[in-house]
Parts: sequence; C-alpha cells; structure tokens
Amino acid sequence: MDPKIRTTFKIPENLCIRCRGGSLLCGLSYCPLVVNQYVRPKLKNIHVDHLEGSSPPSIFVGRFGYPKLKMYPSSPPLFGDTSIYDDPSRWLSLDLEEFLSMRLMLLRGSREIVVREAGNPSYFLQNMQLLSLSDKPVDIEMKYSRGFNSREVVLSEHTPPMGPSAPLTDIRTDNIKVVKSFEKVYYDTDLKASEAVWLLYKESGTVNSLTKGLSTGSFGTGKLRRLVPTRWAITAVDKMLSDRLVGKLKGFNTIDKYLVFSRKVKGNLFTAVLMPSTWSFEWGEAWFPGSTWNHFGRNPQLMIDYEGYWGRKTYPEIGGCYYASRFSVGEYLESIGRQASPLLWREIYPGFNIPVGVWFVRENLRKMFKEKPVIFDTLEQSLGYISRLMKVPLSLWKKKSGLISMRKNRTLESFY
Repeated sequence: MDPKIRTTFKIPENLCIRCRGGSLLCGLSYCPLVVNQYVRPKLKNIHVDHLEGSSPPSIFVGRFGYPKLKMYPSSPPLFGDTSIYDDPSRWLSLDLEEFLSMRLMLLRGSREIVVREAGNPSYFLQNMQLLSLSDKPVDIEMKYSRGFNSREVVLSEHTPPMGPSAPLTDIRTDNIKVVKSFEKVYYDTDLKASEAVWLLYKESGTVNSLTKGLSTGSFGTGKLRRLVPTRWAITAVDKMLSDRLVGKLKGFNTIDKYLVFSRKVKGNLFTAVLMPSTWSFEWGEAWFPGSTWNHFGRNPQLMIDYEGYWGRKTYPEIGGCYYASRFSVGEYLESIGRQASPLLWREIYPGFNIPVGVWFVRENLRKMFKEKPVIFDTLEQSLGYISRLMKVPLSLWKKKSGLISMRKNRTLESFY
C-alpha cells in the first residue's frame, strides 16, 4: 500500500468493521486494506489471451449490473486433479500463503448473462450450469479478448479469493460428470430451490457444490430459475440449511449440561458455549488492531448479533458469518439429537489481515464441533474456562452479549 493512504485517510476502525470492503463506507473507490496484499506482485507478469487446464470445477457470478450479471468460469493453467482449488473442506490444512497462491491462480473468463436466462438457458449457460454441478475436474479451454488485470482479483470477506479475469471470446469443456442426485434435481423443474438444497445436502453433506448450483440458476421451478450472485448464494445456502436444522432441533430435548468447545488456528480463536436451554443463538467477533477489518484502530472492536427462539426479522449486521456459524452449530446439534442455546465468539488477532471468505468460519467450526467438549454445570464455570483462552476481557464480551443480557432478564417469551 502507498504509505500516503494511511496518513491521509483517517478511517474510524468501527467503519471498517461494518464495511469489510463490501460497501466502501469510507468513500474511497477501492478498499486500501485489500489493495495492500499479495495480489499485484504475484500476478503482474501474467499476460495471456488463452488458457487450457482442469477446472476444479470453479465458477463465480458477480453482483453488479443487474439484471445482467457477469459469470466467471475459472481454472488454473494446469491439468490433473485440481479439485482442492475449490474444496473448502481441504483448505484448513494449508498455510495462508499456499492457500492464496493456489486460489489466485484460478484465472477467470467473464461473460455477461441476463439473470432470467437461467429459466431457459442458452447452450453456453447450460454448459456452465452442468460444469458447476460436476463432481470431478473438467477439462477447459478459454480464449480471451485481452490480457488479465491484477486489479480484478477478488479478495472478499464473503467469497474465497480468486485470480484475475478477462472477457471470454470462446470456451470449450470436456469430461463434465454430474452425479445422479444432482442431475435429477437439475432436470426437476417442479422442485423449489430450497427443497433442492436440503435434499442434496442430506445426500452429500457438501455446501460448496450447493452454492455453485444455486448461483448458476441450476435449482428451482422452471422459468423462475435465476442467476444468483455467488456472494448472496453462499449466505442463502447457509441460511436455508440452518433454518431447516433449527426447525428440527426445536423438536429435540435440550442438553442437560454446558458444553464448551474451542479452536485456535491461524490467528483466530473460536469458542462455543452450548447452554442447556431452548433455541437461541449468538455470533460475536472481536477484531484486533492489525487484523483484516481493524487495520487503523488501537483497540479490539467487537460486533455481536443474536436471535431468540423465533429467529430474526432483520439481516444480521455482522454479515454472512452469522449464518455460516449458525449452520455449523445446527449441524452438530442435529448429529447428537439435542437442542441448545449456542453462544459462539471469535477473536481475530494481528497478522490475520487477508479476507479469505465465509468458508473459513464454517469449516473451522465444523472441525471444532468434531472434538470432544469440556462439560460444566454452570454458565459461570463455562465462561471462566473460555476467558482463560481469550484475550478480550470477559467483562467486555458479557457487556456486549445479547444472549447473556437476555438470560439476566428472562421472561416466559424468551423461552419460546
């Protein structure tokens, strides 16, 4: 980053936390926190107008220009088993530099498509829809009208990093293989998208493939199918699945003890206290100075959203991680056949300063919930345990927590 940016623009740390590079609330035409990273040095020497390789498969739908959106099939410039390039469940074993190098080599071709075309797809779009549903890498050849531009790299809080793009002039694919369950749903034009997502999740347990299918308009009823920006599709799938899971949980008995989980990884601490109560939920984040969304601050910035038994009526201000975490804990509770009131907090430490996407929360929590919990009899004991792991004082977390406040001021309505 140009040093002048840091001295000229004094951006309040709470503004960065709210924006996270998505809304440009600071008034700049770009996010200075994102520009400052690995992108340009790694990609400045890429000058190609033709690519051949094996797509993982990977496809991205942009969110600007409605009712026309840009669709971006992508591939690294190599052949073979590239499935790890688009499989979040395998990324936790990679260090950050290795992960970024891999993802930024997904070179994208762009083509503009009307969102309604998904209901009656052209040959190109149908090919892209089937590519998005393929369970194996797809051989691909793309030709571009110009070279790549490093400024078109995607680094986002919501989606995984992706390499630069260029307009497509031609694309060819080979060896698209769609498993029967996905193929059946694709050709079932009477099945609602939410039903398709739930059925395929129960069949495969995957989330990433569902996001790609929803984004490319491969699910839904007939001519009502639409392209969905990938950023929105990620959150939509997490919400659809977590809504279904929470609905099931409410028919289960509650846990009878406090279950505590923790996971420390890559500059992050994840904690969870599952309280023996009917359903309510909280997700909170504390961003330290020197982390992605608190680059200019001097103190940790906390943000928390929560819901009671009947859920939320508004979109959580904290963003897509809310539903990714809600899905992960819902998945765990369904697996043990119990309901609870989960209190999930995350601390993000200095040095974790690259936005990597919502998958990071989802997959870390899924892994955390596979570990054996520490069991306590009281909330005080549970919070005392996690306070010894956290760097933010417990008193500050408790002051900001919606669920803890709700428990202090219990009413009959708070239980149902």
